[in-house]
Amino acid sequence: MSTVDDVIAELAALEDPRMRAVNEKHGDDHGINLTKLRAVAKPFKTDQRLALQLWATGQTPARLVALLVCSPRAFDADELDTMMRDPRVPKVTDWFVNYVVKKSPLADQLRERWFDDPDPVVAAAAWSLTSVRVAKRPEGLDVDALLDQIEREMKDAPAALQWSMNETLAQIGIYHPAYRARALEIGEKLQVLADYPTSPGCTSPFAPAWIGEMVRRREGAAALPGR
Repeated sequence: MSTVDDVIAELAALEDPRMRAVNEKHGDDHGINLTKLRAVAKPFKTDQRLALQLWATGQTPARLVALLVCSPRAFDADELDTMMRDPRVPKVTDWFVNYVVKKSPLADQLRERWFDDPDPVVAAAAWSLTSVRVAKRPEGLDVDALLDQIEREMKDAPAALQWSMNETLAQIGIYHPAYRARALEIGEKLQVLADYPTSPGCTSPFAPAWIGEMVRRREGAAALPGR
C-alpha cells in the first residue's frame, strides 16, 4: 500500500525545472507534466483517506493528486468552503471547482453561499457554478438579474472573476435564445476579452464571438439527418 511519502517521492521524481519555469508564469508552483501526474493518481481510483492526507501536506502536486482521488460526496459544505479558501494556486483552484465542487450534491448550496463573496476567487467559483446552471438546470435562476450584474460589474472585475462572469454571459447567449440579443449587446458594449489571443481553429472567449460560433454549431448539429 502506498503512503503519502511514497506518492510525494514519486511526484518529486517527475519534477522538471523547465516546466516549473513555464508554470510559475501562470502562478502554479510545480514543474510536473499533468498527464504524468494523472498517471500517479490513476491506480488509487477513489481513496478519500489518502486524499485528505495529501491535501494536508499543502504541496501543490500532492493536492492535485488529492483532487483526483477524493470522493466529492464525502465533504460537507463547511469542509468545501474551507478548501476553497485555502489554495491560492490557480491549477489547484481550477481542479477543485471542476473536479470536486461541481460533482458535489452541495454545488448549488455553495453557489449561493459564494455568489457575492468579497474574495474574487471565491466569487469566481460561484459564477462558474452559475454557468453550469444556466446551461443545464436554469429553472429558478433570475437571468435578467444575472445580466444586470454582469453589465454592471464585469468590465472592472478582477481577472478570475471577470473570466467566470464572461463565461456565464456566453452560456446565457448560447442556451437561451430569448436573452441572446441582450447577451450579445452586453458583450459588444463591454468588449471584455475582445483582444484575447486565440489560436487558429479555437473559439475566442469574447462573448459575442463565442455565442455566435456555438449557436452555429448547435444549429448545424440539429439540422443533421436523424436529429
